Amino acid sequence: MNITNFQKKIIPVSFLSNGFHLKGSLHLPKAARPPVIIGSHGLFSTGNSPKQIALAQKCTDLGVAYFRFDHSGCGESGGEFREVTSLEGRVSDLLNAVNAVEKYPIRGDNIGVFGSSMGGAAALSLAQKTEIKAIVTVAAPLRSAPILTAARSSGDLRDLPISFYKNQLNFDISENLSGISRILIFHGDADEVVPVSDARELYSKVSSPKKIVVQENGDHPMSDIHHQIQFMRSSADWFDRWLNNPDL
Repeated sequence: MNITNFQKKIIPVSFLSNGFHLKGSLHLPKAARPPVIIGSHGLFSTGNSPKQIALAQKCTDLGVAYFRFDHSGCGESGGEFREVTSLEGRVSDLLNAVNAVEKYPIRGDNIGVFGSSMGGAAALSLAQKTEIKAIVTVAAPLRSAPILTAARSSGDLRDLPISFYKNQLNFDISENLSGISRILIFHGDADEVVPVSDARELYSKVSSPKKIVVQENGDHPMSDIHHQIQFMRSSADWFDRWLNNPDL
């Protein structure tokens, strides 16, 4: 079928993960059987984050599909946040999202993953479980301790007990990174939640091809517009390179 017969569109997708109905949106480009990126949002965010929506639009312009969804207990997806949220749960959601998208005959064979903050930790963990052709992370923590420290320092525990942070968010993925490659790492050097040392450690442990971008005076949510522009351009180009032309 001629590529000009296709139109960019967004279709709703629902799938099951650990007994809960999760909801998301699949952005499709003007292309037949495009590669697809699965997005994983931050701890307290949703699939409707401006960062993911903008990245989805940028990637579809390059002929790459993008699936963003709400993790269990978040947004329009089922589950009670404080009961279902853990790194293991997020990774399971992400894997089930991959399986859901794989059932759509409209997609191609290559899959990429994007993860922001805790979504980055989930994306890195997923890359150890299934074949991922390209990965982009933003402010990804390698261990959970700084999350609790930052919450305590700010006094903003989001009405969650300390036990939630100590038990359900207790993780350390720093020793499970060596098999990951084709990764682009973003981190701000003024991140007040996840230290930039995590990004440098991540870069030192993953395999080539790899690239790290440390944004000067960059904070955790990447609030600087110039940093956002840099991120969108570089991330879309990275996915285009490794998903549309992986053998070059």
